[in-house]
Amino acid sequence: QVHLAESGGGSVQAGGSLRLSCALPGPTFSSYAVGWFRQAPGRERELVASISWDGDYTIYADSVKGRFTISRDNTKNTVFLQMSSLKPEDTAVYYCAEDRQSGVKVEVPTVGSWGQGTQVTVSS
Repeated sequence: QVHLAESGGGSVQAGGSLRLSCALPGPTFSSYAVGWFRQAPGRERELVASISWDGDYTIYADSVKGRFTISRDNTKNTVFLQMSSLKPEDTAVYYCAEDRQSGVKVEVPTVGSWGQGTQVTVSS
């Protein structure tokens, strides 16, 4: 089974920024919608942002609108999540996932492949 690969996590202070990257296994995956999810301890995994295969359409959770930006570079088979104005409540493990059945919004039941996750810790 192929997996996506996240990178870019780390520890920052509140108000700081991080840029996460999700490397797709190959050019075929550039045809799929990709989403960023996060899961904090004791909480369910939630969709943070999602992007269509061509980058023309995006969806954001209300909690991150105006602070996070999802984008993709299909020439490099990579999807990004730029996170700014980070808050302690953004602390979580962040995962990327592809959904070949979705146009934009990646749904957990139809995810084909997940990444291993990258930890983001925001201190106050």
